[in-house]
Parts: sequence; structure tokens; C-alpha cells
Amino acid sequence: MKSSSAIIAATVLATVMSAHAASITKKYSYFSIRGATLEELEKDLIRRGPKVQSTGQRHPGATQMEFETSVNYAESKRYCRVEKATVLVKAKIILPRWRSRRSADRETRIVWDTLSADIKRHEERHVIIAKNHGREMEQALEGMGRAKTCEALEQKGQKVMARILQKHDRAQEKFDRVEGINFEARMLRLLKYRIERIENGRLDGG
Repeated sequence: MKSSSAIIAATVLATVMSAHAASITKKYSYFSIRGATLEELEKDLIRRGPKVQSTGQRHPGATQMEFETSVNYAESKRYCRVEKATVLVKAKIILPRWRSRRSADRETRIVWDTLSADIKRHEERHVIIAKNHGREMEQALEGMGRAKTCEALEQKGQKVMARILQKHDRAQEKFDRVEGINFEARMLRLLKYRIERIENGRLDGG
């Protein structure tokens, strides 16, 4: 039997998995913001935040992801089958970095620390959603069965990958919608929790 491989890469914008999840690599980059008040910080986030292509707007954080899929085919005289499918999710997470912390009061620092942690959590969840769909793609490709030729099986695989990438995009959009709806309630809850930890001496409030 002989083996051949096909590789497809798809770029999308988008943050605890089992040991069987698709592989992932993560890189972080930062953009600087300045301001001594919450209003100034908000304005700088809007001005300097990464522009997301899907919305055309700037956001306080963003994640760029690439799905790199490798499919190995095994071919005999009678049929072709998928021997192994591997998906690597390459994620670049873009986060804000506050440069004028010392000029702000304690309340502003507490609110920013809470918001900053939530932005990072949000982007990390985008990566987890992508990782889930990468694993689903591996399983779907390996479960395609046999075809008379590897060319026919590869065409079927392209449709499988396109379908799961579309499903992935819908899942990311739904996550953003839900997060947006719950933002204020979540921030109030997180602020209360952070202040309680500071008062109990379990967290630095500076």
C-alpha cells in the first residue's frame, strides 16, 4: 500500500479539554494603552484595540487562528482510505497592556485588573472552541470510510473540513453574543469577588 498526504490551511478570527484534543500552539502579542481614568482607558481601547475583520470594529482583545490539517491516505488496488488525520490549531492572542498604571487611583487599578483578566479569559475560550472543532475535524476525516480513489476521498474530505469550519465560525459568533449579553452582570460579580479577596488579604490590590 502507498501513502499520500494533503494539507489544507484555513485562517479564521475568533479562548478543559481531554487528552485526545487536536494539537495547539499559542503565541501572545500586546498593544499598549494609556490613561489614568476608566474613561481614558476605554477611549484608548477603542482607538488602539485590534480590528477584527468579521465585525469591522476594534476590540479590547482578539485571537487569530489558523487550522492546519494534514490527511494521510492509504491506497491499494481496490480502494483508498484515510490512514490518519491531524489538525494543528495555531493561535495568536492579542491583549492590551496598560502602561500608565502608577498614575491611576486604586479603584481604577482594581477595575482594570478585573477587566483585563476577563479579556484574557474570553480570548482563551475562543482557542478552546477552535481546539474542540479541530478534534471534531480529525474524527470526521478519519471516519469517512473508503472510496475507489484517493482523489474522490480527498474531495469528500474538503467538504467535511468546510462544513466543520462553518460550524466553528457559528460557535465562535454565538459565544461572543452570549458574552456580550452577560458582560455587565459578569463584571459586577468578578469585581465583587476580587474586592473580597483583596480585603481578605489573598490578592494584591495595588
